[in-house]
Formats: sequence, C-alpha cells, structure tokens
Amino acid sequence: MWIKYNILTRENKQLQTSYNNLTKERDQLQTSYNNLTKERDQLQRDKEELQKFSKLVDAGWMYFGKYSSIYYMSNENRDWTESRQDCRGRGADLVIINTKEEQEFISELLCSRKAWIGLNDRGTEGVWKWVDDTPLTTGYWGHGEPNSRAGNEDCALTGDTSDPVWNWADYPCDHKFIWICEKTIVI
Repeated sequence: MWIKYNILTRENKQLQTSYNNLTKERDQLQTSYNNLTKERDQLQRDKEELQKFSKLVDAGWMYFGKYSSIYYMSNENRDWTESRQDCRGRGADLVIINTKEEQEFISELLCSRKAWIGLNDRGTEGVWKWVDDTPLTTGYWGHGEPNSRAGNEDCALTGDTSDPVWNWADYPCDHKFIWICEKTIVI
C-alpha cells in the first residue's frame, strides 16, 4: 500500500509539474497571440493608409520625402480665393512653405511658373500671415518684394523670378495663376 501511495504521489507531482508547464506555455501562447493580433491590426491600418496615399498619388498629389505632406499643383488659373477654395475642397489648403528645402521643391515642381501660395496680408497691410493664421517668420521674397507696386497686392505667389529660392512676390488677389495645395498625411 505504501509503495502504491509513493508511486501515486510521484505521478501526482509529475502531473502537477506538467500542468504548471502547460499553463505557462498556454500563457506565453496567449501573449504571443495578443501581440500578433495587435501587429496584424497595425499592419491592416498601415495598409489602409498606404492605399489612401496611393489613391492621392494617382489623383495627381506629389510627396516630398522630408515632410509629412503631399502637394497638388493645379493645371488651371484662378484667383487666390478660388484657388484656396479648391484646395479646401480637396481636404487641404494652399501651401505653407516652412523651409528652404520645401521652397526649392515647390520651385522645381513649378518649372518657372507662378503659383499662389497660402500667404497674404489682407488683414493688415505689411503683416503677412499664412492660411493657418500663423505669422510669416521666414520668407523667400524676390528682390524688392513685397512692394505692393500695383496697389492692393495682398496675396503672395512663388515663381516670380528664375531663382529657385528667392522668388516670392505680392500680387493683387484677383489675378489668376495656378496654385499649390498642401495636405498633411500620416504614414
């Protein structure tokens, strides 16, 4: 009887050890499953974002690698207000140029054409603000600009000179030019 008891006790301990090991393994598998589920869900979201991005590129939007923005350049001429309305209809706004590199990128897109940007001094003459209402801190004005030479030149464009950087000018907002929209994206 005593031998049988010892054998059963030993078997019970072995079963308990096996049970504990299987429980740990189950918990590890559950953790792995949860992590893989999160990773799968993130990959699905990334895929959906890339598909949206791909559709935008197919619709004529261009990506500038240093920023989380894409750009659309029109192929028709409109005044500044109509240009902005078009951008807003696309879920964007007229471009806000933050750096010299971005200015050079925009100039390269334009190929020596003039285009409206999201900058104006309609509120107060000489106080230039971007379409998001932030004040202009760094500008890329061409020589002698802004000058309001024709009077009432309250809207800014880029591409007024052949210089790829220093080519902004102020123009009357009712003149018609192409324009560039900018949309922030999350990749």
